[in-house]
Amino acid sequence: MKASRCSIRKWLIRMLLALILFPVLLVLALRFVDPAVWMWQIQRELNPPTGYPANTHHTWVPLEQISPAMQLAVIAAEDQKFPYHWGLDLDSIADALSDNQEGGNIRGASTLTQQTAKNLFLWSAKSYLRKGLEAGFAVMMELLWNKQRILEVYLNIVEFGPGIYGVEAASQTYFHKSAKRLSTTEAARLAAVLPNPYRLSVARPSNYVWQRVRWIENQMRLLGPDHWNP
Repeated sequence: MKASRCSIRKWLIRMLLALILFPVLLVLALRFVDPAVWMWQIQRELNPPTGYPANTHHTWVPLEQISPAMQLAVIAAEDQKFPYHWGLDLDSIADALSDNQEGGNIRGASTLTQQTAKNLFLWSAKSYLRKGLEAGFAVMMELLWNKQRILEVYLNIVEFGPGIYGVEAASQTYFHKSAKRLSTTEAARLAAVLPNPYRLSVARPSNYVWQRVRWIENQMRLLGPDHWNP
């Protein structure tokens, strides 16, 4: 009986260690290996939203083949503290928690690192469990990757339109050019739809999208090229 309990205890310890080590090893591997698929894409394929196409588009490109304007545009639009934080924006999280408690909704406050973690590893439904896992993966990514790799993965897996994954596919689809040749305005147009690429369109920008484009361009000017210099 005692030996049986000891065996169960050893088995539980091994399982716990495996649960801890697996995500660490997975994150470490993806520091060097470009993912062939990711969770956001898998969810779209299994449960496609209205307007999701039968054929999707994606081409992986390294960060050096992505326009500096595009890199700065997503930082200006989504996470201006990206070059300096360690995966989490504690001030934004505190504000979000306060709003959630007052209104009962689970609001974001996600950094680019957290968004990359969610798109790569997790599911899309809003919950405190997912946000907690997202934060854990974000911190691991900041520890095991560098900022350049985080932004490279983000720009290669984020959805810019229904079934259009990554900046290279988006650039070719909407502007008929490589991501390396994107202008400031084109980069801002792509970044402007990221909150909801099904409601907001790069190809047919609404007045709201154009307002966001102008705001992003202004933020890029205020930040300056030295704000992000990979």
